[in-house]
Amino acid sequence: MFTISGKIIFISPIDWGMGHATRCVPIIAQLKKNNRIVIGTTSSTEKIFNDEFPELQKIDVPAYNIRYSSVFPLWLKLIIDWPRISLVKKKEKACLERIISSHNIDLVISDNRFGLYSKKIHSVFITHQLFLKTPFANSIAQKLNKKYILNFDEVWVPDFESAEINLSGELSHGTSYHKNVTYLGPQSRLNKAFQISYAFDYLILLSGPEPQQSILRNVLIKKTQGYPHLKFALVSSGKKQTVPKNIMQFISPGASQLSELISGSKKIICRSGYSSLMDLHALNKKEIILIPTPGQTEQEYLAYYWHKKFGAEILFQKEINSFELK
Repeated sequence: MFTISGKIIFISPIDWGMGHATRCVPIIAQLKKNNRIVIGTTSSTEKIFNDEFPELQKIDVPAYNIRYSSVFPLWLKLIIDWPRISLVKKKEKACLERIISSHNIDLVISDNRFGLYSKKIHSVFITHQLFLKTPFANSIAQKLNKKYILNFDEVWVPDFESAEINLSGELSHGTSYHKNVTYLGPQSRLNKAFQISYAFDYLILLSGPEPQQSILRNVLIKKTQGYPHLKFALVSSGKKQTVPKNIMQFISPGASQLSELISGSKKIICRSGYSSLMDLHALNKKEIILIPTPGQTEQEYLAYYWHKKFGAEILFQKEINSFELK
């Protein structure tokens, strides 16, 4: 995948859910074969990287601590939170300069951390959102997105370049404004598991920041009570809760166990986050029910795109109570 060799590389993903961290895992696995890797972590991402790469050095970086709202749509929550986010960007930029100096870094790779670049060394930005989808003022949002991305020397897109088979649609495909864009192909840490029969009728795969993860978990747990004849697996990053007898809970499973759970479930219920979709593609899952996070236009777009392109079902959170499981 990469021709980079003999470098000291610093790589760090944004801590917006776990998807940015998990999609960096296969990239790090490739790069560490011929380079020395240093990983920037926060309290929410360090477990993944400690589990996957216990031998690699980790350094604390500023946390974004993005949280959704149970009331406001995401775009409004981000506007309200923007002064704090801007401060985090300044802190991470200063932090990076210290890391470059103290660890002789040759190359920095940022997964959606807009402040993690340096004019001193080659800087790479990982994103599947070269082109944004916003409910209004899209041109203004895109201008800002472009401004930040152009600070980087290179962009890596975790998707197929071909418009015929790509997974992210218009989010990462179009006439790019950046002169140096490389399509890596979809990135997933999961591998197909040998599976003879299905252990579960449904796998509920929860992801994303709070409080929306818990809100969806509670709604779906209540939903399962009406289907005692079906077997459910529930994957989340929270603590175990009291659940109906037909649900088996799994808290932050590793890549191998998660691969087995997805492969061993007939249908998958999950958010339409891009990293989750890459995982389902890697395991060739077809029977998927996507529930976009309310107010997150990127997930709404991906849900519609996957419905049209790959036949996934779309289920809006407000419609769960009236939806019939089969």
